[in-house]
Amino acid sequence: MTNVLTAQREPVAVRWWRRPWVAPLFVLVIVFLAFSLPRYLTFDPAQTRVPAPEGASWHYPLLVAHVLLASVAMITGCLQVWPWFRQRYPLAHRYLGRVYVFAGVLPAGVSGFVIGVASPFGPINQVSNVILAVLWLAFTALAVRAAWQRRFGDHRKWMIRSFALTMSIITNRLWGIPIGMWLAPQLETTFGGSEIAMGQAISGLTAWLGWTLTLLFAEWWLQRKKKRSVRVPVPVAAAG
Repeated sequence: MTNVLTAQREPVAVRWWRRPWVAPLFVLVIVFLAFSLPRYLTFDPAQTRVPAPEGASWHYPLLVAHVLLASVAMITGCLQVWPWFRQRYPLAHRYLGRVYVFAGVLPAGVSGFVIGVASPFGPINQVSNVILAVLWLAFTALAVRAAWQRRFGDHRKWMIRSFALTMSIITNRLWGIPIGMWLAPQLETTFGGSEIAMGQAISGLTAWLGWTLTLLFAEWWLQRKKKRSVRVPVPVAAAG
């Protein structure tokens, strides 16, 4: 009789410097928040980039809450996806995960949904924001469910998708620059001189590209990791 055993790989702690994307990610988030948050910390409606719909006195307070809570999700999310931190401080990882969900994504997603429905930037932007909020909440809920069921592989995948949508506000802003440069010369032709129409076009395109391309990148990343982690059975012992 012959016994064939399959080698099992144990998880190996990853040195923090073996993940070169970590530092740029933190720098990107810090720079973004440094430029975006101050205008909302003044609690002055005149400083906002998102004008409130007419008669909607609730819009600005909800917008400020959304921005602050989404910032919590961005900061804690960076720590959650950092392999070295996750492996070195598992207890902190669990507690920060609760902060990410219940003090970040959940309230920010609900407020984002309401703000998205009332977006002043046109129906294309509204639809994008609503779908983004629904997916953000759904992916995070699936991640929590997988963790409760101790399906940690699935938990990690859903968390990566959730974090991709958390970061989409940054890519949204980045896409706005080239799209604005592309469409601005077409103001008098394509948009008939209407700055409102051009603004809605720019806003709609950046809104959709901001989260769809980020989510596609996350899926590519997961598939890439999946292919690299495929294990081939290796015979390590045999007895006849």
